[in-house]
Amino acid sequence: MPKKKAPPKEATADRIRDAADELFCHVGYDAVSVRDIADRAGVNKALVFYHFTSKADLFERVLERYYEAHRRALASAFEAEGSPRERMHRMIDAYLDFMAENARYAVLVQQQISNPETHPLVEKNLAPLYRWIEHAISEVAPHAGPGGPRQLFVTFSGLVINYFTYAPMLARVWDRDPLGAPMLEERRRHVHWIVDLLLDDIERGAP
Repeated sequence: MPKKKAPPKEATADRIRDAADELFCHVGYDAVSVRDIADRAGVNKALVFYHFTSKADLFERVLERYYEAHRRALASAFEAEGSPRERMHRMIDAYLDFMAENARYAVLVQQQISNPETHPLVEKNLAPLYRWIEHAISEVAPHAGPGGPRQLFVTFSGLVINYFTYAPMLARVWDRDPLGAPMLEERRRHVHWIVDLLLDDIERGAP
């Protein structure tokens, strides 16, 4: 069946949000004006404020879309049947696939972590994702300590997100495309290897 078209109002809001997404990632939150977003979306400035109350509101909607899609992708992979190790591997695969399909997400979050003005928006959207991952990882990890969910969340996030953040520079250093299929597959195998090392230690009762 052909894909059902979004209602005009929803389609316009999506176009504005897509324009904001692109500009926030390429230019940065502070350097983007509502006028810039309106021009990129092909609408007048008043229409931006009709759909979104402010630039901060629009930024929050962009973040919400990424974080919710991110959480759904991980949950779908982890909640399927299988051993804890198989489920962790699937979750890592889903994480890598999501980032490969949404490369701007890493740039957007990294930019805003260094911007105190947008910290509350990042924290608001990061908290539900962290709580879900903390709950999921608690099935295979100690409740607390160096091998607990808090530290594993940061470790797994860094293993995936930093690869995409550094990809433009790695391309020049490696003289090959880090986001091309061969290098993404190599990264996938590397992250699986790290996950297995950590799970092996956890199963042995360390740390």
